[in-house]
Amino acid sequence: MIVLGIETSCDETAAAVVTDAREIRADVVLSQLDDHTPYGGVVPEIAARAHLEHLDGLIRRAMDEAGIGFGDLDAVAATGGPGLIGGVIVGVMTAKAIAAARGLPFVAVNHLEGHALTARLTDDVAFPYLLLLVSGGHCQLLAVEGVGRYRRLGTTIDDAVGEAFDKTAKLLGLGYPGGPLVEKAAARATNPARFELPRPMLGRPGCDFSFSGLKTAVRRHVEELGGVLSDADRDDLAAAFQATVAEVLADRCARAIRRFKEDHPQGGALVVAGGVAANKAIRSRLSTLAEKQRMPFVAPPLRLCTDNAAMIAWAGIERFRLGESDPLNFAPRPRWPLDPTAAPVIGRAGVGAGVKA
Repeated sequence: MIVLGIETSCDETAAAVVTDAREIRADVVLSQLDDHTPYGGVVPEIAARAHLEHLDGLIRRAMDEAGIGFGDLDAVAATGGPGLIGGVIVGVMTAKAIAAARGLPFVAVNHLEGHALTARLTDDVAFPYLLLLVSGGHCQLLAVEGVGRYRRLGTTIDDAVGEAFDKTAKLLGLGYPGGPLVEKAAARATNPARFELPRPMLGRPGCDFSFSGLKTAVRRHVEELGGVLSDADRDDLAAAFQATVAEVLADRCARAIRRFKEDHPQGGALVVAGGVAANKAIRSRLSTLAEKQRMPFVAPPLRLCTDNAAMIAWAGIERFRLGESDPLNFAPRPRWPLDPTAAPVIGRAGVGAGVKA
């Protein structure tokens, strides 16, 4: 089985060709980083126009790299949500056009499910497993019990962890995107224990997260330094922030592991996915936790942690071989929770948090 995958949910335009033998024949990603950096974040209208301009060429390139034609495809999969709706529409309509023209099945993939199932593409991880999904827009712990079967154990009550990285980088004057820049600064730190930061939710019951207070604490340290940071200030504060995030994630995961093992005494792996999963310090901390808990630890290769189309193609394969596909009148979704039965989370401001997830 050969499936074309299309990903346009945020600021990467991507196309990939993947087989049901877990072979990635082509995986093409065009970053829009240069388009959004001047604004300090993703501008939805710019993102959608860039997808529209580049997607056809990327699909052609992916097909050429895979050495196939459209007649060799068994299905077309595209991110159907959640994400910036303009970009999602571009990818979905392109996939529908190919499917209609070639008489192929169309599979609308939940972008979060793409991340959730990546470990099955790369490591053939068996169900069930515990997933920490961490990215710019999402932070949640899920029991993954099968394709389309997700039980949320915890989520953020305010900011996603990737959002906290971006905002911290901005406070430190590091630029955008925040995650890689904070990680590089932290690696240069000469006194990583210099700044004391709060550990939000550490030790508290449940598996939910909170990062808003941590971001505020970073801002206060910047203000105490007079708003003008030396290179050493930036590096040490970045290291403190990164270490704090890793500790909090490990604490929340430890609690989720206990719940997961109660429901699944046969065990399973601890999997981390999403853009923040590319952070080496966080991967190391979670790997140590999994080892102590006697669980396999799986983190996808760095290039498959950030948004890509290979994961979308694979999620399409997982669904399609179960006999699932979608009609051509499928409506793109700006929000699409993996666990629609999970209760809304009410944050400190009294409003729903983690609404996309």
